[in-house]
Amino acid sequence: MMQNVIICSSFKNELSACLSGCNNDKVFVLVDDTTREKCWGLIKDTICLKEVEVITIGTTDSNKTLDSVVSVWEALQRGGATRRSLLINLGGGMVTDLGGFAASTFKRGIDFINVPTTLLAMVDASVGGKTGINFGGLKNEIGVFNEANFVLLNTEWLKTLDAQNIRSGYAEMLKHGLIADEKMWAELINFELDNPDLQQLSGMLRKSVRVKERVVQEDPQEKSIRKALNLGHTFGHAFESWALGKEPILHGYAVAFGLIAELYLSVLKTGFSTLCMRQTVNFIRDNYGTLPITCDDYPTLIELMYHDKKNRGNEINVTLLGRIGDVRINQSVSEDEIKEALDFLREG
Repeated sequence: MMQNVIICSSFKNELSACLSGCNNDKVFVLVDDTTREKCWGLIKDTICLKEVEVITIGTTDSNKTLDSVVSVWEALQRGGATRRSLLINLGGGMVTDLGGFAASTFKRGIDFINVPTTLLAMVDASVGGKTGINFGGLKNEIGVFNEANFVLLNTEWLKTLDAQNIRSGYAEMLKHGLIADEKMWAELINFELDNPDLQQLSGMLRKSVRVKERVVQEDPQEKSIRKALNLGHTFGHAFESWALGKEPILHGYAVAFGLIAELYLSVLKTGFSTLCMRQTVNFIRDNYGTLPITCDDYPTLIELMYHDKKNRGNEINVTLLGRIGDVRINQSVSEDEIKEALDFLREG
């Protein structure tokens, strides 16, 4: 099933239409502490949400755990949820990932709707049918592929975001531009992130979502070309897992730093333009700063990369680019090449 992604013009009307189409006996809403405070109050008076039960979990990726999933299952059970019930996931990628997993496994699967409230969740986490949680110190180690019944993208939520969360989502948009075409990439690296024009950003978001939808539709189970979406993520997920035990970083920041390393490897191994690499890297460094890794962290980062779910055998595989829009999946890299890319990330 290809999920129905709706870019809303009237969020409350479109939510009402989706709920009436689902014909569920009970509706639950999953939020975290932040979206309960900033977002739930803006829509709770909608007529179609009058009888819902709200389930709240902790904020940040540190709560993307089995314990949190158990708390959601318990709340659904206490609330009398049946196989005909529905869960609305209102929040960022952590909420949509965890809520989608909880819904997919409760009573062998109930309906769910994703209402992403961050730019990152709109462009990435809520589209494509990936659900899951972190486990054993690794990102998204447990989960299933399962499409939401609907994904409602309401760009009004962008007004609730701080600069860091805008940047975090924007990194995924930048990745989509790199795997799509030069025109989209050029618009992205020339956008003023310090003082974003939200109307322009909304239009760019639409293009970005369509890129991901096209890729996912071609390869829903990530057997081949969907690995294009992994650009920046082999390194990025390692950075994110490394930071969990120190000072956690937002997913998009980890991806941005991962893009630097993997674009460097693209120049080294697949003939990517040094000029395009430098322009992209400069944009990232100007807007995302630097990652505080040292040579001492290399063994840990490499070990984390060996755990990446997209590896084959005992090789570390990355997604690289021959040029913008020319994606090369399943590219094997050696530990020495990884260290060289990490040196470039640190020193430029």
